[in-house]
Amino acid sequence: MTTFAFCSNMAQRFERFVALRRLSGTDYQSQNRLLVYFDNFLAKEHFNEPCLNREIVQRYLHTLSHLHPRTRYNRFSVISQFCRYLSRFEPFCYTPEPIVSAKSETSRIPYIFTKTQILDLLAETANLQPQHSLRPHTYRTLFGLLYTTGLRIGEALALNIKDFYPQSTRLHIREGKLHKSRWVPLSSSTCATLENYIHKRQNLMPSADNAPLFISLRHSRLHRSTVYQAFCVLLKKCGIHKSKGHGPRIHDLRHTFAVHRLLNWCAISI
Repeated sequence: MTTFAFCSNMAQRFERFVALRRLSGTDYQSQNRLLVYFDNFLAKEHFNEPCLNREIVQRYLHTLSHLHPRTRYNRFSVISQFCRYLSRFEPFCYTPEPIVSAKSETSRIPYIFTKTQILDLLAETANLQPQHSLRPHTYRTLFGLLYTTGLRIGEALALNIKDFYPQSTRLHIREGKLHKSRWVPLSSSTCATLENYIHKRQNLMPSADNAPLFISLRHSRLHRSTVYQAFCVLLKKCGIHKSKGHGPRIHDLRHTFAVHRLLNWCAISI
């Protein structure tokens, strides 16, 4: 678990608040990160009061005006929770009034790839440079896995070699969303593709079972930002254009998996 350190005058209060929240059974990891943003703001502003006041909270919320409404709401919610906690010890602590949550229509509409676009995307990975390296095979396997299983990109990049069980044709996700583990079944074709990729990977750089499954040209675990760059290059080469000002995201492969699976189920049922 990543440790986020607090540095402002309220550091001890933040630490105790996070510890209390974790007693409820959640790791409070993402919320902790949001509190660190506020903590850094307080340190930058040289805020030394024993409790929060309206002015400092409003000034911080004003700095969030450029963010997506849902992002602003998430940050506000954590600050509001902390203020309510602090008011138990500091009766003059300011507690902001609730704000309206971001409406669902403000969220980005998922981009659903056609099957032809998926095939084009996977085929285009063969042209990634350097062509005689593991890189084209890595991205074909990775994007194919996201589409055929609905994995989140973070879950796929966190996979180690030992998490693949070819005999039982499944993957073990050790720490998914909310840090819950689960098993993901694989089709025979996806299983064969993974076996082929691991064979190529091990010939290039023999590794122990606890080594990363997807690696970069530097033989380290593939990073999310590196994958995004390659994904954008492939989209452009395939001529997959933006829709309503937004381009497809890697996470849309997960949405596409769900939609295509539902359509296949409906076709079989009919």
